[in-house]
Amino acid sequence: MSLDQPAGGDPGKLRISDAERHRAADFLRDAAAEGRLDVDELDERLEATYAAKTYDDLLPVLVDLPGTDGSPLVRPRGAEPASRATGAGSPSVPATRHDLSVAVMSGQDRRGVWEVGPGHQAVAVMGGVTLDLRRARFASAEVVITAVALMGGIDVVVGAGQRVSVEGFGLMGGFDEARPQVDADLGPDSPLVRVRGVAIMGGVTVTRKADPGTPRRLRRGGH
Repeated sequence: MSLDQPAGGDPGKLRISDAERHRAADFLRDAAAEGRLDVDELDERLEATYAAKTYDDLLPVLVDLPGTDGSPLVRPRGAEPASRATGAGSPSVPATRHDLSVAVMSGQDRRGVWEVGPGHQAVAVMGGVTLDLRRARFASAEVVITAVALMGGIDVVVGAGQRVSVEGFGLMGGFDEARPQVDADLGPDSPLVRVRGVAIMGGVTVTRKADPGTPRRLRRGGH
């Protein structure tokens, strides 16, 4: 039996790797950014992608989307991990970019597929801001988020594949990285998110969570 073929010669029965699951998941997120999938469809397909064991399992998840070759050995094109860090390989219809989030006695949420530039300012005055970066597109390999919370709260959510550095301080408040809910899964192309600023009688919290649709893998140790 060839090392490249399973018994019976059917390449669709070959086992897929974690890297291939991640590439397929990135491809699905790109399709959602183009409007080809709605949020519910994306979540369902992400769950199926991370549960897939062979190429035959992956085929139904991707075969009706442009950019796959329709064969059992599905290889998403333009969905390398570097694309989310540098902006390369982004779809023809770009995600909406936001460089400022302000909540004054109100709330401001950035979730789903959106583009974050090299710098983003978040201000919460007796209000709340949520910046969920798990599906965000990164215009550069390093993003600096300047967070200012005055009697308010700012929550920054990063994914398993994003580096994070918390560099702010709290004055009668907190500026902290919360206990991760999932282990980091970093590579050489993982973007860096720097969170700087101040919290005055308020709070800025950075939390690492599993990507939507990804099985949650709880940490066994500390931070």
